[in-house]
Amino acid sequence: MKTSLFPKPCRATSKLDMIALFDRVICMVFGLMLVFITIGIMVGVARLFLNLGNLLINDDITRQYMLIISEVLTLFILIELSRSLVDYFSAHRLRMTFIVDAGIVFVLREIMIKLFEHKIAVEEIYALSALLFVLGSLRIASVLVFQREKTMHAETLPTNTPSRVE
Repeated sequence: MKTSLFPKPCRATSKLDMIALFDRVICMVFGLMLVFITIGIMVGVARLFLNLGNLLINDDITRQYMLIISEVLTLFILIELSRSLVDYFSAHRLRMTFIVDAGIVFVLREIMIKLFEHKIAVEEIYALSALLFVLGSLRIASVLVFQREKTMHAETLPTNTPSRVE
């Protein structure tokens, strides 16, 4: 029995096997990312409650409020990213709306922090405002496209009306 040192040429079945392997690896990676994001959310909530105690102790209340607001907005970003990953497991695609939502919350977080600390230049305000406008436009456009695709898909489905035989 003669065996070859080189593998057999790729066939259609091996291409399908590679796609299935790719899908399994992506699901495992996204699952691992989701576990770490979930742990990060739990740690973030615990730190948020610990910072509430610091709010009562410290004299610098405004700084403590800013830390709490920053942590809450960071948790929102993590929640939006985890929603995107959870949706991937059901639809096997990443939804742009969840990713854009996380981007919007991130930009708003940066704007709020820098405005409160008075550490933002006029040019940066313009740049972040333009970015926020683009992200908002992407969000609106993605929702409109999704709604249009949904109605087009509903129109292509056959109706289940029974036909009358006379």
